[in-house]
Amino acid sequence: MRQALITGGLGFIGSRIAHNLLGSCTVDHVVLVDDFGSSVSPIEEGASDPRRQRLIGIEDRCTVERARVQHFSVLADILPRYQPDYIFHLAGMSLASLQNSSAEEAADGSVLSTNNLLTACDLLAKRSGYRPQRFVYVSSSMVYGDFLYEPADEEHPLKPLNIYGTMKLAGEVCTLGLARAFGIDATVVRLSAVYGPTDMNRRVVQVFIERAVRGDALLVQGADVALDFTYVDDAAAGCTLAATRREAAGEIFNITAGQAHTLIACAELLKAHFPGLTYQVTEPEGLRPKRGALSIEKAKSLLGYHPAYSLQRGLDRYVAHIRGFSAATPLRSRSAQA
Repeated sequence: MRQALITGGLGFIGSRIAHNLLGSCTVDHVVLVDDFGSSVSPIEEGASDPRRQRLIGIEDRCTVERARVQHFSVLADILPRYQPDYIFHLAGMSLASLQNSSAEEAADGSVLSTNNLLTACDLLAKRSGYRPQRFVYVSSSMVYGDFLYEPADEEHPLKPLNIYGTMKLAGEVCTLGLARAFGIDATVVRLSAVYGPTDMNRRVVQVFIERAVRGDALLVQGADVALDFTYVDDAAAGCTLAATRREAAGEIFNITAGQAHTLIACAELLKAHFPGLTYQVTEPEGLRPKRGALSIEKAKSLLGYHPAYSLQRGLDRYVAHIRGFSAATPLRSRSAQA
């Protein structure tokens, strides 16, 4: 039986990778390793937890293992039992703006956990000969820092500006270095501004749509802030290709929509669903790099990756989901800013 293991498997992106793997018949079974934690306070007004929704349709082909990948002994138990063909590593700090985040927390998620996973694979290889067909480390466009040119390709200078980007980059180095040392095929994927149904981490598109559903004005932080918004199903499809294509071994890929939209443009597109929508432009909060479009030419050429969702199409799908969900669970007023 072909199997995949996904750390952070109950997460927004990890769960969609599970759907893609199973829907494409890449594997027969997926092991979701997750510590059941959340990046958003459960007592915050308007907080919701859609994680049960994330497994609808694949429950009978998934096994959920509660574990923290920072604990080596847990991995030393799980890996021998499943011996997955593919490993996707997404566990760790899920947001650049996570409240009270620290370099230590980010390093645990991006570096220590990566070391543990690859070391556990190597020890198992020495004992039984097992090696995964591919180890995929899911990183972020935050590793580039301020974009010096657009579209930013994989050769763009790496100068992260915040803790999140710094430790994601450290995780990339750890992945590729240890994979070479241990003889494991590994691939790094860099995502950008992922959005879509069941997101619960208060990313900008989620907040925009929820405010629009309530009839509240959107709060747009930065008149010229532009992001390469990537629909979650495209991100998941790209990660599957990174795991299964022979040409991907040892490589780094941008997996995004391949074009940038300003936050204002995103708000304007939402008017197709909310004609009376208004928004206010404010100054950006926190230290965020100046980003934009990423080049996906390498992923197109080597992986055959072609995103299926324009921003408008992705927003259409997301709005339909939010409206269906809020009909059953009315959204309360909140003051969260995008």
